[in-house]
Amino acid sequence: MSTSGPTSDSYYVRTGEHRFKPTSHAGGAWHDDEQHFSPLGGLIVHAIDHHTAARPHGEMVLGRISFDILGSPALDECEIRVETVRPGRTIELVEATVLMADRPLVRARAWNLAVLDSSSVAGGGAEQLPHPDTLAPWPLSTVWRGGYIDSVNVRPLTEPRPGRTTAWISSRVDLVAGEAASPLASFVALVDTANGIAVRQPPTAWMFPNLDLTVHLHRQPQGRWAGLDTTVVFGDTGQGLTSTVLHDLAGPVGHARQILTVRPQDPPSP
Repeated sequence: MSTSGPTSDSYYVRTGEHRFKPTSHAGGAWHDDEQHFSPLGGLIVHAIDHHTAARPHGEMVLGRISFDILGSPALDECEIRVETVRPGRTIELVEATVLMADRPLVRARAWNLAVLDSSSVAGGGAEQLPHPDTLAPWPLSTVWRGGYIDSVNVRPLTEPRPGRTTAWISSRVDLVAGEAASPLASFVALVDTANGIAVRQPPTAWMFPNLDLTVHLHRQPQGRWAGLDTTVVFGDTGQGLTSTVLHDLAGPVGHARQILTVRPQDPPSP
């Protein structure tokens, strides 16, 4: 296992032009030797940001990103390869692949859209959430374990209920050591937490990891807080769905969804 020490103030350390090593802060909630996907999703956006910074045409912003999680990410060094699949002046499609030991682990596709002035017709969406400074913290470590869970500050609007929670979340940890991350990358690094704040069943009895994460944005998020207005539904044939309205301090910014595989935990060995 290749991780930097627990005293690091970042989730990742860059080890090469396209390579990153996780710290203990990226530790997963299901297993100690895995990464939590939330910071990894933010790292992928960070890599895309670096790739698109050199585009020859005008300013663009991310409108949608979808992550397909092909396997459990070990707490080990990875490589992220990014390419532009469909270049354009008004829309472009970018693909990122995370590899670990030369094996594809995550594939992500991001649609970027040209920045235009639509302020005269802007509107719609959910109501603004109460400010996190008015809310009490909730230790997510009472439900989950792992380095990532220990790194976040969670403030629910009301008492969390099975399958339904609205909460603010922020992190005290930088995304990549010594590098400035965009507000978008830092925001996406928190979004996958949605599946853990509104659990329908205790994770000690049932497993419900997500196989994907798709984020749609109608506005670019700003600030260090992500608001997650989350609903979790379990079906009766082993599937589940986590749906979240995403907020920053100024109001709603978009939606996120995660498909879940729902199955009972293996009983302990006698």
